[in-house]
Amino acid sequence: MSAEQLAELSDLFVVAAVLLYFFAMVGFAIELAFGRARPDKAAVERSEVRQPVAVGAAGADTADVADVAPPIDGAVAAPEAAGRSSRAGTVALALAWLGWAGNLAAIATRGLAVDRWPWGNMYEFVVAICFAAVTAFLGTQIRYNVRFLGAFVSLTAALGLGLAVKFFYTAAGPVVPALDSYWIAIHVTAAIIASGLFTLAGVSGVLYLVRGDGMSRLPSRADLERVAHRAIVFSFPLWTFAVIAGALWADRAWGRYWGWDPKEVWSFITWVAYAAYLHAKVTAGWRGRAATIVQLVAFACLMFNLVGVNIFISGLHSYADV
Repeated sequence: MSAEQLAELSDLFVVAAVLLYFFAMVGFAIELAFGRARPDKAAVERSEVRQPVAVGAAGADTADVADVAPPIDGAVAAPEAAGRSSRAGTVALALAWLGWAGNLAAIATRGLAVDRWPWGNMYEFVVAICFAAVTAFLGTQIRYNVRFLGAFVSLTAALGLGLAVKFFYTAAGPVVPALDSYWIAIHVTAAIIASGLFTLAGVSGVLYLVRGDGMSRLPSRADLERVAHRAIVFSFPLWTFAVIAGALWADRAWGRYWGWDPKEVWSFITWVAYAAYLHAKVTAGWRGRAATIVQLVAFACLMFNLVGVNIFISGLHSYADV
């Protein structure tokens, strides 16, 4: 196939991935909407007040009754609805895998069309980050049951790819000389993988703040916080490596390791924000809402670094082509 045909095929794979991610999101949303609701475990432990047991059988019976929470209307789904929602989740997971495959095929065919690593402009970078975010979700799902994140990760990926096609699209072609280096395979790949994991943590953090103390079909806050923390623990060293590799690449391309370019500054700000989150978790013992807010501030810095700097601030890294 010619380069033009491969580029067109890549564009079609992106559209297919958008559709598959969207329908996966619908299936995951159905599972959440009609699945079994549950209370937040931490809230139950805080609010639980056990009645003293009176002496005698009658008192014991009264205490037993008091310890049983009254049923909440609609808290438990009917068996038929729960079964249908579970099947919808299974189908959604299969669609997410198909979307992942389409996303991967779009990256591969784009790379073959341009004969280079396919993340040399904003369009290619966003497509790769969406792929990394879904990979992080599906990879985590293999070991842990995090299907509750499926609707939100799939929606994020579908919106990201849609925005890439609508606003960031760049025709397949060569890159600027500064990007024509093997360092793009080292520095940018590490940044993409780390960004995908940070996105998974960000989605978990938003759900943590949205979830109330009462009955909900979302998982407990403790589970959401655990997913976010594990993703950040794994991705922070990758981001650290990406920043260091970027400095080495800058020395090779521009003759200096650090020049206070806007991209360099915001990469460092993002690193500091996530370092503050991990430091607070380990040394100060921050948990719950406070730690989640810190990590979401860090995620906002990451998003501005990945998107805002390329679009709104000019610098040596202004290669967005938008």
